[in-house]
Amino acid sequence: MMEGDTAPHVVEEVPGVLQLLSDGSVVRGDEAVLWPKDPLPDVPGVQWKDVLYHAAHGLSVRVYRPESSSSVAGSSSSKLPVLVYFHGGGYCFGSYTQPHFHTYCLRAAAELPAVVLSVQYRLAPEHRLPAAMEDGADFLSWLRGQAELAGAGSADPWLAESADFARTFISGASAGANLAHHVTVHAASTQAQLGLNPLRVAGYVLLSAFFGGLDRTAAEADPPAGVTLTVEGSDKLWRISLPVGASRDHPLSNPFGPESPSLAPVDLPPVLVVAPEIDVLRDRVLGYATRLQDIGKAVVVAEFEGERHGFSVLQPFGEAANELMRVLRRFMYTGVTSPTER
Repeated sequence: MMEGDTAPHVVEEVPGVLQLLSDGSVVRGDEAVLWPKDPLPDVPGVQWKDVLYHAAHGLSVRVYRPESSSSVAGSSSSKLPVLVYFHGGGYCFGSYTQPHFHTYCLRAAAELPAVVLSVQYRLAPEHRLPAAMEDGADFLSWLRGQAELAGAGSADPWLAESADFARTFISGASAGANLAHHVTVHAASTQAQLGLNPLRVAGYVLLSAFFGGLDRTAAEADPPAGVTLTVEGSDKLWRISLPVGASRDHPLSNPFGPESPSLAPVDLPPVLVVAPEIDVLRDRVLGYATRLQDIGKAVVVAEFEGERHGFSVLQPFGEAANELMRVLRRFMYTGVTSPTER
């Protein structure tokens, strides 16, 4: 080390899990400390496997399908809707292999039923945004290619046998919901140009969406007791994941921010917005739904009283998670809302 140089020091830290150093290097710990310790029960009747979708970046998708997909209620076809799923973790943590995300996808495949595709994407701060958005768009291009290959008999056999590509839904939890928004907007902006392509995005689903902004909402200024994600934690994750120097009003964080393009001309499919009550992001999630409704988009809102940010994976067998599966099934199969939704 030359005279005057100083050793790298920590500039951002999630204790025990991640340190970002002044030289840009990253030290990672064990993410298991972030998750409940209770063992997760098995979900029988689902097959799953990992498939590489981006060789250059070494990215895979975990494919889930029911072992028997021939008895879909209300349908004479054995083909199932496709549910794309992006995991959460503030764009800095998480994995498609993490047991709680894995369990959620097992339940969704078995109970909706659906072909569920849990997508790996690059994480910040090693790969700051928009890397994850680029990966999401690349995955959808891969899936579109699979839909085309299915017609020629050369797609992945599970997808060729079980997937109804014309009923593809894009979803995610927390940061994965933010990613699902951006991937859907990109798809909707290009879908009309694809003509008769067999892949069609029929809807999207945002679970406890991770949105940001510089102006504090009421829930951020006065957080409800018992939140799992704090305002300080949310701010830190945006600092670590957004491009260096960007604020929380960056379009990737705030879809209705001062620099964000208008969504009015985008032919968005219907969206299911899931909003837990005990969440500092609740106002942002509900505000997103309201802004879309104001510009004429089809929106279903499901509010979950007494639930916290990320409940769908933190408590994957709770009563709220059970109700979420019922809400999601109605949305994907009928589009019908219930009295608990608006």
